[in-house]
Amino acid sequence: MKVFRLSFLFLLLCGSAVAQNADSVMFRKLFDEALVNGNSYQNLEYLCKKIGPRLSGSANAQKAVEWTKKLMEGYGFDRVYLQEVMVPHWVRGEKETAKILVGKTQISVPIAALGMSVGTPKAGVTAEVVEVQSLAELAVLGEKGLKGKIVFFNRAFDPKPIETGIAYGGAGDQRRSGPTTAAKYGAVGAIVRSLTGALDDYPHTGTTLYLPDGKNIPCAAISTKGANRLSTLIKSNPSAPVKFYFKQTCQHLADVLSYNVVGELKGSDKPEEIITIGGHLDSWDLAEGAHDDGTGVMQSVEVLRILKATGYKPKKTVRAVMFMNEENGARGGKKYAEEAKRLNEKHIAAIESDEGGFTPRGFSFQSSPALVRMIKTNWQSLLEPYQASSLTVGASGTDIEPLGIVPGVVLIGFRPDSQRYFDIHHTPADVFENVNRRELELGGAAIASLVYLIDQHGFPKN
Repeated sequence: MKVFRLSFLFLLLCGSAVAQNADSVMFRKLFDEALVNGNSYQNLEYLCKKIGPRLSGSANAQKAVEWTKKLMEGYGFDRVYLQEVMVPHWVRGEKETAKILVGKTQISVPIAALGMSVGTPKAGVTAEVVEVQSLAELAVLGEKGLKGKIVFFNRAFDPKPIETGIAYGGAGDQRRSGPTTAAKYGAVGAIVRSLTGALDDYPHTGTTLYLPDGKNIPCAAISTKGANRLSTLIKSNPSAPVKFYFKQTCQHLADVLSYNVVGELKGSDKPEEIITIGGHLDSWDLAEGAHDDGTGVMQSVEVLRILKATGYKPKKTVRAVMFMNEENGARGGKKYAEEAKRLNEKHIAAIESDEGGFTPRGFSFQSSPALVRMIKTNWQSLLEPYQASSLTVGASGTDIEPLGIVPGVVLIGFRPDSQRYFDIHHTPADVFENVNRRELELGGAAIASLVYLIDQHGFPKN
């Protein structure tokens, strides 16, 4: 009996080694295809330079829908289709203007209206400015300290976290909820320090969340250099209130019909089981949306192209989704999840790429620590040669999180190097020239490798 057990264990270990070797060989094929023949970079160039900014509801967003559908049809994927979704149509209008007013001195500073903000009156807004570091300070100041004034939210990025997304999350409430909270106390406007650790004159836009009661005030992001200057002037003039002027002409138009764009490679063994990869096709209007999120959508298309080019026949259906309206509503992700539930689709995994096209580092799993430990035990060594082996418990992504309503799906975020992302995030600097070809193609191959593992083996079990 003991000999039998030892023999069985030996055969099991041999089988495991053979499987690992086959996986290693396939990884090499996937990375070779991406690095030698990769299409992500050239496709991204077209998206950025021929189409450009793609805010939901815009003509460019529709052009991007039509082009990505044709792109995937041209690759010969098994199925390519559009999924209808109604999206908001917000327009920025004329370029914003802003000035710090100290006595008779006027100092121009760069601002950008926050997404979904209302416009100012035609003449703009001028009022005394009150600096705060947190939403909690508003309750302390109350209506007496805030009514008729412009609130300046000036909490900077925390420089200590290694993962810069933590700093972004820590500063983000002032942009999302600051303006509506200030409005409750009678403020007439809100200015928010740009959500970045960089010190420059690029204002960073991004969505602010209004309440449905209609008591909304205009709000804008100010560049970090502008924020520092405003803060210094407030502190150095304690007896003479500093005023702020800004003007913006943004407005909300009627919702528009748009689409998620979906491409598939049909599974040969279990086609009813689905592995989804995706990013968001829309972008802010200030630039080309290269890293946010042109890189993510082009990597998602590339995963299918790489698998097809290497001759790999997936067992499960592999689906690439170009989600619409992540930036100012997330309606595309919600619609996709609703349809998945309505059609009773069986999603095994969903992977989102929405942190830029930088060097891959690994993946975060919105799942139990026990599952992540098993994934690390079984797969980390395969990813290590490609420097994408950081496998952690963590968030996945805005567009795939609604899929949590579908039982059994594991939600995964692609995690590239994060150090540069928030320097250009939501700014005019998010252009094609700031994307590195090799980094982008490596990311697509890393995602394709994880898709391959899930397709071949499912998720490891105890």
